[in-house]
Amino acid sequence: MSDISETAERLQQHMKMLTVTIGERSVYRPENLLKTRAYIESFYRDLGLPVESQIYRYKDLEVANVITRIDLGENPSRLFVLGAHYDSVAGTVGADDNAAAIAVQLETARQLKDMTGASKSNVSVKIVSFALEEPPTYATRHMGSKVYARQARRDGAKIEGMICLEMVGYFCDEPGCQSYPFPLMFMNYPKEGNFIGIVGNSSSRGLTRSLEHAFQKNPSLPVVTLTAPLNGWVLPSVRLSDHSSFWDENYRAVMVTDSAFYRNPHYHLSSDTMDKLDFRRMAELVKSLLIFFGS
Repeated sequence: MSDISETAERLQQHMKMLTVTIGERSVYRPENLLKTRAYIESFYRDLGLPVESQIYRYKDLEVANVITRIDLGENPSRLFVLGAHYDSVAGTVGADDNAAAIAVQLETARQLKDMTGASKSNVSVKIVSFALEEPPTYATRHMGSKVYARQARRDGAKIEGMICLEMVGYFCDEPGCQSYPFPLMFMNYPKEGNFIGIVGNSSSRGLTRSLEHAFQKNPSLPVVTLTAPLNGWVLPSVRLSDHSSFWDENYRAVMVTDSAFYRNPHYHLSSDTMDKLDFRRMAELVKSLLIFFGS
């Protein structure tokens, strides 16, 4: 497992590429979506990992989910999907939303690759970077996660659980900087945004608990969990990412998140830039994910 400072530095390098060199990654900038796809693909190839592109069309635009697979142990019997969307909303470079998640994906892949010879885990991890999640494709069949989950269900794929990384880079330590949707604000949740959240539905309760147990082995990044009943429809804000595509196909899935607009005041604004992010805590998230997959 890499040193936290080294991981943080690599995360910054990814963020600079995604948000400064490439910039806005919306459907209105298809050339930048293509550059982002190429960056992810080349990163995996440089690691010696297999790369698959799940190509589909949105109107007259060809887009692709980028997929790699890492097997831990000699005879892996459980498959997890680690997913995140690589597009941004129009008008923003989308540092927290969602370049931070892609950076965490890439560094998790790097270190999982390093673990393949030594791990006693029986896990395969498919790492999937989804092409489209933001408006105008949100909640349509053109979301990359809907394309992937729908195809997985048609193929009869057995997925132990899907872990969705959605806005994982913004943290705040001032009392009151963390808010919650109704009625969670009346419950005993932290008032500081110094934790990472795990949100699952009732069917994913076991996955939520397993992740929580693993993450608690890394006390440098506190974890808070929520189980939403009725597939999240009673708390619509907890459905606002790619995990809900898997819920709708009856797969176990959770969202790992900094809680988006309940913490980050730069959500969907041009001010969502990499200087607002906490790279050390993002590196701690990589460590927590490695603990989960390696256990």
